[in-house]
Order: sequence, then structure tokens, then C-alpha cells
Amino acid sequence: MKKYAMILLTTVITSSLMLSGCGKNAGQDNSSSNSHTASTGEMHHSDSGELPEGLHEKKNPTYPVGSQAVMSTDHMAGMKGAEATIVGAYETTAYTVSYTPTTGGDTVKNHKWVIQEEIQDHTDQPYAAGTEVVLNADHMPGMKGAKATIDSVEQTTVYMVDYTPTTGGDPVKNHKWVTEEELSIQ
Repeated sequence: MKKYAMILLTTVITSSLMLSGCGKNAGQDNSSSNSHTASTGEMHHSDSGELPEGLHEKKNPTYPVGSQAVMSTDHMAGMKGAEATIVGAYETTAYTVSYTPTTGGDTVKNHKWVIQEEIQDHTDQPYAAGTEVVLNADHMPGMKGAKATIDSVEQTTVYMVDYTPTTGGDPVKNHKWVTEEELSIQ
């Protein structure tokens, strides 16, 4: 019986750790079913370098393509403190959003980041917090086509980055998105 209890406890702890990931921030409710795992067992999202139509490169970004920066965010385990290589820099409006995955499961709250160009039938004007939209972003399973509520709005430069998690494991390619405020010079 003791052995069964230990196996059950280990399974619960492992499952809980795997359900933390992209969109996680201190003080956030991150209950979700976005459970796609890398070989390390950590959460990750699509590594597609495909850009949404209409996204414009930032001229003279603080962190040019090919440069290195340190991430101060923890959207996913192993991000905070990791050295990132800048793959792209884009001028846009970034949103935190809450949505229920189209694949089912709990609502993902305060997911960072979805950009203006990843909102279905987006306009040129930024959306206000509280606006309901449909996501075209495909960062995580069940995101594309999901109805979402915008939690916060930020006009910023967003970066696509490559990095190796501080927790170990395989390198992450084309992570979408990190804002300028979440990066610093080494």
C-alpha cells in the first residue's frame, strides 16, 4: 500500500509540474490543459518560425537580430535567466489573454503573449482590455480558433528568440513572444 501511495503522489507531483508553462507569471492563475511536452517533460509551444501576415519588423530594435540578451520572464520553466539569441524583432501591440482551449480543458488565464496580428479579423487599432476576440495564434494546442478575453494591452517591441532552458533539456527555437521589457543586456 505504501508503494502505491508513493507512486500516486509522484504521479500527481509530476503532472502538476507538467501543467505549468507558457503564460505562467508570479501571482497568475495558470490552470490549463495546454499539455504538450518536450523531451525534457517541460511544457513548450510551437517552434514554427512562421510569422503572421502584416507583422512589421522593428527598425533599429534595442536587441538586433543575432544579438544576445538575458530573459527576465518565466512564461515557461527554464526561461528566467536564460540567454536568448534574437531571431526577430517586431513592432506591434501585445496582449495577455485568457481563453478556453478548443481541445477542451480548463481556461488558460493571462497567457503571455498574443500579438495584434494573431487575432482573427484584427483591426489596425489596439483592442481594449475586456474585449472578446478569436485567436489565430497557434503557439499551443487548442489556441487557434479559441475565443479569448484580452486581459492587458501593451504597445511594444516583441522578439522571437532561441534559447536553452536553464532547467536543461533541448534548445527552444523560435519562441513567440518576449517583450522588450522582459530582456536585458548580459
